Amino acid sequence: MVELRQYVRGIFRWWWLIALSTCLAAGASYYASSKMPRIYQTTTTLIVGQVMQQENPTGSDFATTEMLAESYASMAVRQPVLQATVDSLGLNMSWQELRGQVYAYSIPRTQLMAIAVEDISPERAVAIADQVAYQLVLQSPNSPENQKRQERSGFVHERLDDLEKRISTSRARVEELEAKLATAMSAREIQDLQEEITSLETLINDWQKDYLGLLGFLTGSDSPNYLSVIEPAQLPYSPISPNVKMNVLLAAAVGFVLAVSAALVLEYLDDTLRSTEDLGTTLGLTVLGSIGRIKGGDHNDKLITAHGPYSPLSEAYRMVRTNVQFLAVDQPAKSIMVTSPNPGEGKSLTAANLGVIMAQANLRTIIVDTDLRRPILHKIFRVPNLEGVTDLLRSQNIGLEIEGHLRETGIENLRILPSGPLHPNSAELLSSQRMTDMVRLLREMADVIIFDSSPILAVTDASVLANRVDGVILVIQAKQTRRDTTREAMKRLNQVGANILGAVLNQVSGKEGGYYSSKSYYTRSEYGMANRIHRTGQRHWWQRLFAAK
Repeated sequence: MVELRQYVRGIFRWWWLIALSTCLAAGASYYASSKMPRIYQTTTTLIVGQVMQQENPTGSDFATTEMLAESYASMAVRQPVLQATVDSLGLNMSWQELRGQVYAYSIPRTQLMAIAVEDISPERAVAIADQVAYQLVLQSPNSPENQKRQERSGFVHERLDDLEKRISTSRARVEELEAKLATAMSAREIQDLQEEITSLETLINDWQKDYLGLLGFLTGSDSPNYLSVIEPAQLPYSPISPNVKMNVLLAAAVGFVLAVSAALVLEYLDDTLRSTEDLGTTLGLTVLGSIGRIKGGDHNDKLITAHGPYSPLSEAYRMVRTNVQFLAVDQPAKSIMVTSPNPGEGKSLTAANLGVIMAQANLRTIIVDTDLRRPILHKIFRVPNLEGVTDLLRSQNIGLEIEGHLRETGIENLRILPSGPLHPNSAELLSSQRMTDMVRLLREMADVIIFDSSPILAVTDASVLANRVDGVILVIQAKQTRRDTTREAMKRLNQVGANILGAVLNQVSGKEGGYYSSKSYYTRSEYGMANRIHRTGQRHWWQRLFAAK
């Protein structure tokens, strides 16, 4: 659960990746959408049958027309209708290409069907929609323009004319018989006239039914399989595609999700130590403090505790000193070795600044440079490195010579023992009895001895010295040192029986430093003094040049 929270919290350090991916995705989508052709859509609506015009329509009539609407919708996107549309409008495309632009569907629970057409030209979309509807009407069996219906219409017209003559002649005959019936005197005559009138009226009724049926054939109102346009296509003014806003939002969302996923993967693959919580929960190390990035032109400029004693960075080193003293209440850690898993993590600068902080607490402090392969403390304190540790470890009488090899630093209560000339067998020197004697003598001469050692994983020097001191401080570079590397360094120290006091997280950026900001705690006068002192220490290159002269 803790690691999950760390992963989620770690995503925020990839904010630039998330923001960049989201903006790039949105920008690319906007550019692509603005270059895409605009698509317009229009719709022609047709009605199947004339059920709505009947006085008493039945449920079967509605069901029949609904099924017919679905069938006509399927016919609208078939080859006969589309090919006729292409030929009629003279379109420069095949009917298969036109099929990709035409969408026909029935409207549920109605006798209506719609033909929708999409095209880059709104005028052409209207023409295609109306023409497809017209061609579909022509394909319907009851269309007045249907070829078979036209072939039969001649016969129907002749039959209608014949029926009209018969009906007219018969009605005239009925009127004549009714006149005779009014003047008839005998029962026999009246009966004969009445029978003839009844016979003619029956024939007239039959002829009238035939007449209406033939007339319905011509108009198509006699069948539910009748198709007509009730709403022609309208000219569209707004495109339906591309939807630029929706495309940009979707692209931004996809870019954001992908970036967050990538950040999670990177966070999972990144096993570097980034916070003091990583040191405590993941590795079980005691956190002595966290130090921010120290700016400076050379090594001496980075001695922040001497040049800026009121700065937040100096306060962070005081926190380390306090924690070390608190941990060593029962067994005071008089001799402390400062090391790191790998080179370049700031162990020497940490040892130097911690030594200054110890001296400022009125503790007689000696800093010993036991990094006999790459010594740097003499550059930080600007002292000569002609004689030092290597000379003492080869001397026959360390007790008489040790005082002469200590160098003043210009800081009260603080002296430094440089490494001296480089030696090819530094590990053998540090593991000798003379090294044990030197540590004992230094303990008698000072309250605190700080040893700047070689990186624990680079060479064996630190492992040799680790069990000769009271405690070891590990310097971990934030966002650089890996967990596995730190575990291996702890393993080697434990193998030689070293007392690991804790770890210092170095080069922490921003508020992760764990110390107060320069303006949040100190008064204005103290803050100004700290800045003046720090600027005095960080001289420019031309100031140092004239000072050297």
